Amino acid sequence: MSCLWLLGCVALLSICCSFLVSASTQETRWTAERANQWYAQQPWLVGSNFLPSNAVNELEMWQADTFDPAEIDRELGWAEQLGMNTMRVFLHNLPWEQDAKGFQKRIDQFLAISAKHHIRPVFVLFDSCWDPNPKLGPQRPPIPGVHNSGWVQAPGKAGLMDAAQYPKLQAYVQGVVGAFAHDDRILAWDVWNEPDNNNDSSYGKLEPANKRDLVLALLPQVFAWARAAQPIQPLTSGVWTGDWSSIDKMSPMARVQIQESDVITFHNYGWPEEFAARVEQLQQFHRPIICTEYMARGAGSTFDTILPLAKKENVGAINWGLVKGRSQTYLPWDSWQHPYINETPPVWFHDVFYEDGTPYRAREAQIIREATGKQQPSTGQE
Repeated sequence: MSCLWLLGCVALLSICCSFLVSASTQETRWTAERANQWYAQQPWLVGSNFLPSNAVNELEMWQADTFDPAEIDRELGWAEQLGMNTMRVFLHNLPWEQDAKGFQKRIDQFLAISAKHHIRPVFVLFDSCWDPNPKLGPQRPPIPGVHNSGWVQAPGKAGLMDAAQYPKLQAYVQGVVGAFAHDDRILAWDVWNEPDNNNDSSYGKLEPANKRDLVLALLPQVFAWARAAQPIQPLTSGVWTGDWSSIDKMSPMARVQIQESDVITFHNYGWPEEFAARVEQLQQFHRPIICTEYMARGAGSTFDTILPLAKKENVGAINWGLVKGRSQTYLPWDSWQHPYINETPPVWFHDVFYEDGTPYRAREAQIIREATGKQQPSTGQE
């Protein structure tokens, strides 16, 4: 009996020690003070959402057969000439599941190219936008005349609806964040892009009826998985719709995004008055604020109006789109209803450069350089 009692005590002590070790190493959300100290060490953040012009989506960007370091180097060089210092870049779970070591090597190669151009990316882990059925291998070509017609979600419908696949998603998050958790070439981790986007104007009929509920249950876990890797970079997920006037008036998804994020990020494609109002709403949380999507010329969001506002409020500004290409995001959103096959939109919706590096508007390039303090290059495309 005494031996059994002793063994029981040893087992209990072992469990307690294990719990204490786990509790002592568990990461929690950054305090506002830590987040603001981090932000004070950064330059004013200006950049684009980046997809090389020869990729139709994030899979085509990252898969081994189509990963193109030379094109990435060329296009990030144009961004550097504008004084941009960050890029928001979407990853995907499927290349990691296929070949984690190979994907990690390509990410490292991308970071080396980015560092060469003094750019520190924000990496996006999951995404609820556009095609819910991602597949590895050759990607279908863009639909003529349609905005972002080849972009795919991560993890996509199948991975989201099957809880048995969640351990693979956890392995991806902890694997990729863990591999680069102490890499100061990375600015931040955006754990989920527009998690409650149901794609009503594009793929809405293909979405699970309970998609928002599934993502709402998974999103806090994704934050926890990423934090378990103890990254030196902050975590975030950008709010993009609804009432942000108080935490109580936010949707359940937005509330999770705000309460789990180390730094606050948001999307806004509206007029400058709307942008300013959104910033004011988010200032109540007393954390750094970065706009990770803006600039839709046809909707009223432009460089000449938004950049001065963002700089005045010390808000980071990451526009959608760098180079016109296979994503076709220079076309407006309504191209899903009315494809621009035999016509050209009156003004580009997104994107900054033509495929040869010529700015869509020379004055815009000048505005960006003036805002970032970058001198006009003495040689180059302009």
